[in-house]
Amino acid sequence: MLVLGIETSCDETGVALYHTERGLVAHALHSQVTMHAEYGGVVPELASRDHIRRVLPLTRQILQTANCALSDIDAIAYTEGPGLAGALLVGASIAASLGFALKVPVIGVHHLEGHLLAPLLEPDPPAFPFVALLVSGGHSQLMRVSAIGDYETLGETLDDAAGEAFDKTAKLLGLGYPGGPALSLRADQGVAGRFKLPRPMLNSGDLNFSFSGLKTAVLTLARQQTLDEQTVADIALAFQEAIVEVLAAKAQAALRQTGLDRLVVAGGVGANRQLRATFSANAARRGFEVYYPKLEFCTDNGAMIAFAGAMRIRHATPKGWKFNVRPRWELSTT
Repeated sequence: MLVLGIETSCDETGVALYHTERGLVAHALHSQVTMHAEYGGVVPELASRDHIRRVLPLTRQILQTANCALSDIDAIAYTEGPGLAGALLVGASIAASLGFALKVPVIGVHHLEGHLLAPLLEPDPPAFPFVALLVSGGHSQLMRVSAIGDYETLGETLDDAAGEAFDKTAKLLGLGYPGGPALSLRADQGVAGRFKLPRPMLNSGDLNFSFSGLKTAVLTLARQQTLDEQTVADIALAFQEAIVEVLAAKAQAALRQTGLDRLVVAGGVGANRQLRATFSANAARRGFEVYYPKLEFCTDNGAMIAFAGAMRIRHATPKGWKFNVRPRWELSTT
């Protein structure tokens, strides 16, 4: 079965072809970062309009790359939510229209399900069950993943997500947009130990997160300093160390609580170099396995949606070509 995946939840247009026997056939991505950078953040209306311009040309591009025709597509998956309503509607309506024209099934996919299943695209995928740490601009969650569609929330952020905290802290330090990658690059130049920031909820006794207080601590510290390049780098490093330590501690606690020894780290923050180095070192030291998607599949992409859709279609045949979007949608309810 050849599945077309369409991702339009926010500011990246992703399209991919996944074959249930041959694996990922082709994928393409267009990022809107340059467009939104002028405004310091994502402008929903501009995001929606850009998705309209990009989806069909990207679809033609991957069909050409894969040497396939539209008629070769057996099913279509699209991101149903969560995300920006207007952006989601673009992908949903195009998916439903193509499905109707081709008379193939169409299925809506949870955006976070795509992220947590992305490591299964790798040559050595994790076996079920496993613990998944989803860390992105909008979400920070720990999940027990027992099978496709069987997800239990173990813990989640009570306020800012980790990626959101990265972006807001970067803005406080004058690093521009998108803030997360810029802050991480600046942290590479930092001197460890100069500043010490709090580790929110590190010893809370549960698996929840809170990062808004850490952002406030950075604001207080920045006001006390002259923000030359080295000081900004040192603060960025202290912030990154605090985030990574909390995420690592909570993830290991989730493994202990569930009795599992496999951990998946997914989402945009999962591309952070220090986070990967810390988690891999902890895995080697404590005897658990850790899995990551390729860096190109940490951020939003069509490949994860095509794959998740293919897995979903195995369990439930979609009916008709009506479409729906869910800007707010709990993963545990899928």
